[in-house]
Amino acid sequence: MKSWVKKPDAIRLGIIGMTEGNGHPYSWSAIFNGYDREAMTRECPFAGILAYLNKEPADKLRITGANGTHIYCDRRQDAEHVAKCSLIPHVVDKPETMIGNVDAVIIATDIGGEHVKRARPFINAGLPVFIDKPLCDNRQYLEQFRKWVNEKRPVMSSSSMRYAKEFMPYHHRTEELGELRFISMPMSKKWETYGIHALEAIYPIVGPGFETIQNIGIAERNIVHMTHRSGIDIVIACIKDVQYGGALRLSGTSGNLTVSSNDTFYAFKAQLQAFIDFLRSGEYPFPFSETDELMRLVIGGIESRANGGKVINVKSMWRDQQ
Repeated sequence: MKSWVKKPDAIRLGIIGMTEGNGHPYSWSAIFNGYDREAMTRECPFAGILAYLNKEPADKLRITGANGTHIYCDRRQDAEHVAKCSLIPHVVDKPETMIGNVDAVIIATDIGGEHVKRARPFINAGLPVFIDKPLCDNRQYLEQFRKWVNEKRPVMSSSSMRYAKEFMPYHHRTEELGELRFISMPMSKKWETYGIHALEAIYPIVGPGFETIQNIGIAERNIVHMTHRSGIDIVIACIKDVQYGGALRLSGTSGNLTVSSNDTFYAFKAQLQAFIDFLRSGEYPFPFSETDELMRLVIGGIESRANGGKVINVKSMWRDQQ
């Protein structure tokens, strides 16, 4: 048995957060601990979180057998807010203080360029780490995560859109549409942080085998075209002020459909449950090679835009020298 695999008693989780516009430390901690409704209403700055938490029956809210016990944020006042709202008993001034006091760490921040630094002390200490999307946003950091995974360090990352229940019926099952020819999906905010939501919604449908990526947009309006070995063209429009929500369009030789994801809570809970299952079994819910390919797409989209819409060969990225 792997030394870090946890027996089925209470798993102690350390929570690392937060970044601007990302309220995951509030909601993810509440999914483990429950929450103080009055404090969440008064102090959580993300109204959407309160809305979807309040919809959940109390007996369906929490993942059992794991608790958020420690929290660190770059600003202590943020950590104190989250701790109060989501019932976390310990606020720490340094993330390394968690080592020896928790069984695993969740890095609930969405800036890929920060994740190597945030994860390193825990990985070096042998602690399992879940890292919010995207895992990274440049080649150097992807190389570092590859190295850690090759060393059998327990590192996992995903977008919650992999677990959107509305998309799951189409994971590798689109026969009623004939042969897929085109997929499109709008996404809000920045390609660097939210492009992965669209990418990871699409990936379990088409599987591995992305060949090229081209971003002809600008920082606020990313228009990203990808080709896949199966002959599918894929377009993601990641636009700063578009309404968030996955309106996924699948078009094939025999039909087409549009599917939207609406149950944010379900996707988050399923995503976090997958990490807890990983801690108990030692088995990844999907191979790291998928995360690797997804990060090459994130990085390729950034590099293509920076180079005037250059077409990037996804497979040969690591043979290219910048």
